[in-house]
Amino acid sequence: MKAIKNKKSRGFSLLELMVAMTVMLIAMGIVSSLLYRAMGVRSRESRKTDALTSAQAGLNVLSREIANSGFGIFIDASSRVPSNGIVLADSNANQIRVRANITNALDYSSPEGATSDPGEDITYFLDADTGSIVRYDPNVPSPQLNTSIVVNRISSVQFAYVNYTVGSSATTTTSTPTATTGRVIITLVVMLDPVAGQPNPGNVTFSTDVTLRNANYMLQQY
Repeated sequence: MKAIKNKKSRGFSLLELMVAMTVMLIAMGIVSSLLYRAMGVRSRESRKTDALTSAQAGLNVLSREIANSGFGIFIDASSRVPSNGIVLADSNANQIRVRANITNALDYSSPEGATSDPGEDITYFLDADTGSIVRYDPNVPSPQLNTSIVVNRISSVQFAYVNYTVGSSATTTTSTPTATTGRVIITLVVMLDPVAGQPNPGNVTFSTDVTLRNANYMLQQY
């Protein structure tokens, strides 16, 4: 007696399996590509956020100390005219040195004598080798601690000086400070790490305007 074959129990042919596998591989490739791009975008934006947050925090430190420049010191003891606290010989477009008599100690008519405590004589500059903004304080007791890094991943820092004229609203902006400087414009360019497979956005520029609230020429503006 012959067995009856059930056509409904017949399996897939080799061609059908190959077609199904090809379709699945294409779908998996598309999903993997989308996932790779999504992960790349996430990595890029995460690094961008970290770099910008760090730069903003560093910019806040610079702004706070530079704004205090000139506090408690005068051009000379007789006239009692406030000084803007910027050390002209040590300040330019890439570096700034500021002084402030924060502790109100010693002879406040002399910038040199009044700014001998930690935090009262500060220099900021860019260390190009490490891409970092460096803060130098010669009054810190330990020589190993008088230099510190404020923020990393910086490709450039620029200082511009806004100079005032007494009795006039006119100003001039220069790359070197003067005795009439009342504001400082700080510009940072942040380096963003590249992410493979992504159209990297390049560097991002931060800029802030710092008022030297203790400078004679700023006190006369209000």
